[in-house]
Order: sequence, then structure tokens, then C-alpha cells
Amino acid sequence: MGTLTSEKAGQGQSESAVASYDAVVIGAGVAGLYQLHRLREMGLSVRAYDTASGVGGTWYWNRYPGARFDSQAEIYQYWFSEELYKSWQPSERFPAQPETERWLNHVADKLDLKKDIQFNTRIASAHYDEASHRWHITTDQGEKVEAQFLIACCGMLSAPLTNRFQGQADFKGEIYHTGLWPKTPVDFKGKRVAVVGTGATGIQVIQTIAPEVGSMKVFVRTPQYVLPMKNPKYSAEDWAKWGAQFHQLKKRVRETFAGFDYDFEAGPWADKTPEERTAILEKFWNDGSLALWLASFSEMFFDEQVSEEVSEFVRAKLRARLQHRPDLCKLLIPTDYGFGTHRVPLENKYLEVYLQPNVEAVDCRETPIERIVPEGIQTADGKVHEVDIIVLAVGFDAGSGALSRIDIRGRGGRSLKEQWSQEIRTAMGLQVHGYPNLFTTGAPLAPSAALCNMPTCLQQQVDWISDFIAHVRRQGKTVVEATQEFEDAWVQHHDETAAKTLVVKTDSWYMGSNVEGKPRRLVSYIGGAGTYHAKCDELARTGYPGFDIR
Repeated sequence: MGTLTSEKAGQGQSESAVASYDAVVIGAGVAGLYQLHRLREMGLSVRAYDTASGVGGTWYWNRYPGARFDSQAEIYQYWFSEELYKSWQPSERFPAQPETERWLNHVADKLDLKKDIQFNTRIASAHYDEASHRWHITTDQGEKVEAQFLIACCGMLSAPLTNRFQGQADFKGEIYHTGLWPKTPVDFKGKRVAVVGTGATGIQVIQTIAPEVGSMKVFVRTPQYVLPMKNPKYSAEDWAKWGAQFHQLKKRVRETFAGFDYDFEAGPWADKTPEERTAILEKFWNDGSLALWLASFSEMFFDEQVSEEVSEFVRAKLRARLQHRPDLCKLLIPTDYGFGTHRVPLENKYLEVYLQPNVEAVDCRETPIERIVPEGIQTADGKVHEVDIIVLAVGFDAGSGALSRIDIRGRGGRSLKEQWSQEIRTAMGLQVHGYPNLFTTGAPLAPSAALCNMPTCLQQQVDWISDFIAHVRRQGKTVVEATQEFEDAWVQHHDETAAKTLVVKTDSWYMGSNVEGKPRRLVSYIGGAGTYHAKCDELARTGYPGFDIR
């Protein structure tokens, strides 16, 4: 339980009660739920806050048609309890959003977490007080809270880009952002629908609503390499088999490049004959997962020739599915960037949607969207595409957006939003110099910002943060802050690692290219989740060098 103190609200105003905690957690998604559980287990008084009306994080907000994760159910899991793992049986390999939301509620109920979560509450500001070494936090309802530690579990894709086009408020039909989807189902039957955006989210929406719509116009700017998903149902017997592998899986995912149970084990590209390479690519293509991207040949990330050969292998698969129609192939198959340097979506008959007579792909490179008008979408050629419903699958301010939308101020009143508007920096995505006792998960410059099976990397960060807080408390200290030198060294290592890859040569949300004015830096550490976890473990073993503990 927290304690109550009083605070003068201002001159001439009465004192107001201020709840005081050892720690405050922002967010009740995969990371926030586990962070709350760990801190409570340690005996800390802790309160979590979430803008939503229930738990789930991204799986609460992203309830758009077709939403599902692309990590297999057996590894999209919590690893701190074998009993918890076995207590829930997924229905299929890649469960859809409603099931995932139910699973996270199951976890929260099993651990009795909801009593310590305040829903329907947005954290508006968090200011560090140097005299008391505590964070002073204000909610959007004016409630004031203070805590020694502030742990941000806000999510890496939780700051939707909502006002993307001029005139959105003038549209007389219905308009929806995929990241802010309503709980009430949207009726697409027989409607004229526009979908703006063909990233992973847009693809899921398009393939799902295509059978219902009267007509659909898809506004395509950046084509995607896609992989066909194989999504078999899971029986009780199937899940029992995975449960029997709990400890092996738990260890395995922590060691691999992207936190999955597969890794790059095909051997060097140069050692294979062309026939052997093709056979390996075919095997991973047929797996129906992200394995072709994250377990075939790592050289695709570094070597332009290998990248082109792998990319051409995928392009040939996509051309065949589009019946080799030149118009669709030109618009929907990438040629100006390599496979895997963008986020690779899994899909289910997505390309075949464009072969429907009632579906039109609009080339936004030739005719960009100019504005939204009352009747629909106006493109640069002056044409108005009249529609009844607009679905905006236009993405997020990834990694940094959720934190920079909160007024976070550290030592000397420095503003995180202002700092990150100039340059996005962190110390391993765990702290930011100048912000004592602030810890972050899913933040920039860690694998969890994009390049990881999220539960793997988020749990690792939560465990590391929790163990660090326990260490600080055992030492009888009250403040911990990453040093400038340590942060500088990590940023340099992050940039040097990224510069060796082709990812930094590609415009994508990985590089912040989707947000006007955002500083260009790879949002996620690309040295591998396994490597990152080993570096974190070494810090803990050696007494946390690089952190000022006082």
C-alpha cells in the first residue's frame, strides 16, 4: 500500500492529498503487468496506471479486424512461472487479438494485479525533485502521486500518428485509426472503404475485411515483402508438448538474435551452392513464420549481393501470386530496398485481395494523398476517391513517442521531449542520463524497441530493472542514474553496430522516417537480443558499472 502526504496546491489553495509509493509503473501491457508483479513480490508499494479501461497494452488498443501477433503462441509467453504457462491453452499458432487480450486478463487475474492498477488514467507529467530524490507525477485528472522509482512500460508502438492528413475532421463518413480501434464492431458490409497504409497492420485489415466490403481502395506508398502465415490449430495434446519444453524454450529465446526459438543456423552463405541456398530458403519460406527473415542467412542484413538474391527469391514468390500482372507487381513488390530491412509482415492471402474486381490499388508515389474532403480522399491529381469509411493504418511514433508525449523532466528541469526532438539517446534503453530513478522498457536503443519477440525482451528488461532496484535498496542507497560516459559509449556502440547493416540505408519506422522531423537513428539495437542480454547480465555481475548509485 502507498501512503498519503499533503501538498499545497498553490497560493490561496487548500492542501490536497498526494499518494506516495516506492514505485509507479506506467502501462499495463505485457511489460507493465510483469513489472508490477515483480515489484510487489519484492515488497515495494507500487501503483500502475494505464490510459485504457483494461489490461493488455497494445492488445487492448489494436483490436482492428485481423489483428494477431506473428510470434508463435508457445514463445509469446511469460517465463517466470511454469504453472502459469501451462494454465492457458492457445487455440492456434498465431492467436488473434481477442484471445490475446483474454490471455493477458487471465494473467492479471491469476496474479491479482488489477487491484493495483488505475485504469482510464493518463500520466500527464512526471517531474524529478532533486531535494527529495523522488518523482512527482500528475495524471490527466489532476491527481498527484509521488514515487522513488518511475518505470515506464509504455510500449514501443503505442503513440499512434492520428492527424496525418489535412481535412480529417471534415470527412462526413466514418474514420478509424487502427491503433485506436473502437470496441464496437465496425460494419463494412457493402460499404465503400479506403485503407491508407500497407504495413503489417494495414495488411491484416485489408485481407480480413476484403470479403465484406462493397468496394475497397488501398492507398499504397511503400510496398512490402510479405511471408505467408501458416496458422494450425492447437489441441490440448499440442500444448502439453510445448509445456513439456518450457525450460528449454525459456533458455532458448533468451539467447537467439530476435528472442524467438529459431536463430541463424543455416551456415555461411558463401559455403553453399546456389541449389543449397535455394533449398534452405524454400524450407524457411514453407515454415509459415518469420523464420525466413530471422533464421535463414544473416548475411542478408550486411551484404548487398546476398540481400538482392534473397530479395529476388521472395519477389518471385510474390509475382506468381499476383499472376504476374505488371501493374500490380510494380506497385506491390519492393525493388528499392532489400528483404528484411523493413519490418516483414506475415499474411494470409493478402496479395490475392488485389485480384478482386472490387479492389483498387492507388499509387501514392505517383499521386500522393493531398487531403481528406467530406466525400473521401483527394489525391494530388485532383481526383476525389469517394468512400464511406476510411481506415488509417498509418503507424506510430515508434519507440520514443509514448515517452515524449508525457511531460517528463529530470535534473535541472531538463525535458525528455525536447532532448529527444534533437537526438534520441538512452543508456541501453534502460535509463536516460539526467533522469535519476527513471527506468524504461521498450525504449529506443534496445532490441525491445522493434527487433525482438516482445515478451522475451520486455521480460528480460523488467527482470534486470527489478534486480537493479533490489541491489540499490540493499546498498541503502536512494538514487541511481546512468552516467554520461556510459550513455555515450552505448550510443556509439549502437550506431557502429547499426552502420554495418543495410537497415540504416532504408527509410522506415525503424529509422524514424515515418515521423516528420524525427531525428534519424535506428530505434532498435540490432546487435541481437542474445548479445544484449549477455551485456546486461555482465553489468549486473560486475556491480553495475556505468551507473551512479548514491
